[in-house]
Amino acid sequence: MEEVTEGVSNLNLVDSQKKNRIQVSNTKKPLFFYVNLSKRYMQQYNEVELSALGMAISTVVSIAEILKNNGLATEKKIMTSTVDVKEDMRGRPVQKAKIEIVLGKTVNFDELMLAGQNDGNNIQEES
Repeated sequence: MEEVTEGVSNLNLVDSQKKNRIQVSNTKKPLFFYVNLSKRYMQQYNEVELSALGMAISTVVSIAEILKNNGLATEKKIMTSTVDVKEDMRGRPVQKAKIEIVLGKTVNFDELMLAGQNDGNNIQEES
C-alpha cells in the first residue's frame, strides 16, 4: 500500500477541480496499482473517475470490472468520445478513442475494505 500512497502524492492532476480522476496508462503502472489507487480515491472522495485513451481503455474496463465484481464499486456514469491527439513525428492530429468511467462506493464498501485489511488479503482478479 506504500506505493499507492506515493502514487497519490506524485500524481499530476490535469484539472484541479477533478481531484478524484485517475488517468490510466497501460504502460506506466501495473493493473493492480490502479485498482488499489481507485480504492484509495473512493475512500477519500466516495467516487473515482477513471479515464483512458486508445489502448489503455481495456485497462480501465478491467479495473472497473474488478472493483464491481468484488462488491466495492457501482457504475455511476460511462462516457465515450474521440479526441484529437497530435502525432509525434508529423504533428498532424490523429483521432483516439477516449473512455471515462465514474465509479461510486457500494453500501458495504467500508466493511469490505476493513475485512480485507484485517485478513491481510489483497483482492485478486478472478481467473
